[in-house]
Amino acid sequence: MTTPSQQPLTSIAILGMGRSGRAVLTKALELNLAVVCYDDNGAPEAPEAVMRTPDAWPWETLDAVVISPGIPHEFPHPHPAVALANTHKVAVISEVEFALRTGPQGRWIAITGTNGKSTTTALTGHILRQAGLNAVIGGNIGDPVTGLPVQDEDSIAVIELSSYQLETTPSLRAAVRVILNITPDHLDRHGGWDGYVKAKQAILASAQAEDLVILGPGQALDEIAENHQQTRLVRLVDACLDEETQQAAQAANPALQGAHNQQNCAAASLICREMGLSDAQINDGIASFAGLPHRLQPAGQFKQIQFINDSKATNGEAAAKALASFSNIHWCAGGLAKEDGLSACQPFFSKVKHGYFYGECAAQFEHAVAGEIDTSQHQTLAEAVKAAVQSACQTPAEEQVILLSPAAASFDQFTSFEARGAAFCQIAEHQIAHLNAEDKTHKKAAGHV
Repeated sequence: MTTPSQQPLTSIAILGMGRSGRAVLTKALELNLAVVCYDDNGAPEAPEAVMRTPDAWPWETLDAVVISPGIPHEFPHPHPAVALANTHKVAVISEVEFALRTGPQGRWIAITGTNGKSTTTALTGHILRQAGLNAVIGGNIGDPVTGLPVQDEDSIAVIELSSYQLETTPSLRAAVRVILNITPDHLDRHGGWDGYVKAKQAILASAQAEDLVILGPGQALDEIAENHQQTRLVRLVDACLDEETQQAAQAANPALQGAHNQQNCAAASLICREMGLSDAQINDGIASFAGLPHRLQPAGQFKQIQFINDSKATNGEAAAKALASFSNIHWCAGGLAKEDGLSACQPFFSKVKHGYFYGECAAQFEHAVAGEIDTSQHQTLAEAVKAAVQSACQTPAEEQVILLSPAAASFDQFTSFEARGAAFCQIAEHQIAHLNAEDKTHKKAAGHV
């Protein structure tokens, strides 16, 4: 078991009192650290005694500012509290870094990537736990690292890390480090493409020769691989994607459809072998994985019409993976467009029967696909789904898929991708109930003819 090498923290400030900030505050109070906190929107659940504006923080005695991942620390411009920290030469660190400095660490598996990291993290944790190992998941998914159970030499922590967390976690130690892919996303928060790649690559900064490094495909990762030949490096473009038993386990699981999930399963398999599991244990775990909400999540079915909630697809690259997984697609997409637009989706337009674009970027998306697929614009997601249902009911085919894969952020109409996905599921439920009622009425009428 490794232990932190930095000087112990004795006095900290917490910037942002969301999920990670609250976990840090709880831990800091348990450890009797001197602590002050601030949140731009207030934090009524925090003790009033520790809440102070940053200009009143005890900068001369602070060891670090623990920043929530959603708060800019550099681009597009630093938060005023970060600017003060820079002036006073106080380190700005993540909640993950705080956890590394304040508690023991067992075996860590660190996973990042633009897309697929949550599924791979959850799948890996599921396989390990089903095999009887003491494994927990956390970080950017589930509980903050600080809130996880105390680790020991036998525990395994599967940690999902975002680019925001990685750029403020200089002391990362992990036996397995994974970058699934890097495609354009959050570029404004990293000063452009080079900054984003640098943030993702930070997961490998402290990699040792004995560490297992798993990298997916792509030019950016080709270049990163060249610089990490001293580690035990495995690429997901190798033969590990061709194992028939693994493919069979994936194909049997509705929650893991699509070529992108083949890559996620391959990464999870490599990790679990490194942790000592057999192929039989791994394949059993893949077959029994229930999946994550809002990631190709089945949301109901009426006859030949299947509803799929892929609200987590907040960029074009993620939406492309969903389009590749189905045929006869009635595609609902829209929201706040990301930097990559819909270019990654173009190879799969032949699978789309109609695009129902809604929200702020509806016109932008319609222009992007003009002449390639039939489209219509709608004000809201509900209107888009209703139109998709009407069209699917009139389209003769063995199976129709009404797919929410927005290729955009949710914040024009929803508070989060989770809220958007939940709304889609409710809309789907209502539409299915309506279709069933109509079908029952038609059958009853036909019986009286």
